[in-house]
Amino acid sequence: MYLIELALKLSPLPLSVQRKKLEDAKALYNQLKESLKKGDPRLLEISCEQVEDKKIAVLVSEVLAVQMYEKTAGAGGNRRPGFSFDE
Repeated sequence: MYLIELALKLSPLPLSVQRKKLEDAKALYNQLKESLKKGDPRLLEISCEQVEDKKIAVLVSEVLAVQMYEKTAGAGGNRRPGFSFDE
């Protein structure tokens, strides 16, 4: 399972949707990146594959960042998103 998170202006919590396949997650991530570059469409509606009735609609102008990462099973729950440095 892969998570795609949207960081919004003036919001401490991200919005997230899930995709079952890596290819689908990458396609959505690239679609969101292109929308941010072009500013078109103004409104994006995204659905979640894990929770069937979950849908979000966001104004592209309010999105600050998009990230994609793999959700892992186990004690930790999720792999930590972003970048980490091995010490």
